[in-house]
Amino acid sequence: RGMEMYCRRCCRRIPKGEIAIEEFNEKMKQGAIAIDVRSPQEYKEGHIPGAINIPEYEIRKRIQKEMPKKNQVILVYCEYGGRSRNVCYELRRMGYSNVFNLYGGLNEM
Repeated sequence: RGMEMYCRRCCRRIPKGEIAIEEFNEKMKQGAIAIDVRSPQEYKEGHIPGAINIPEYEIRKRIQKEMPKKNQVILVYCEYGGRSRNVCYELRRMGYSNVFNLYGGLNEM
């Protein structure tokens, strides 16, 4: 299987730029910043401890103030992984170099 990552739960290959929950948790322990890109209401209903809430529609406006270091490890998630995948693409276009999407989102937890 080489360097490809596979989801332990479903054995599907994890796309490049995305990580499984185990790696997500390990990166959190190492000081990565988690961003929940769901709405404030969704965030209030439950989120990963330590995650900050920057809704997808506010990323461009808030990210540079909240994350000035472009090489900071940033972990992005949402409910199923779609919104956060889009945010990861946007952050990379903005010059952030260590951005990872939680594969499958909170639904995989």
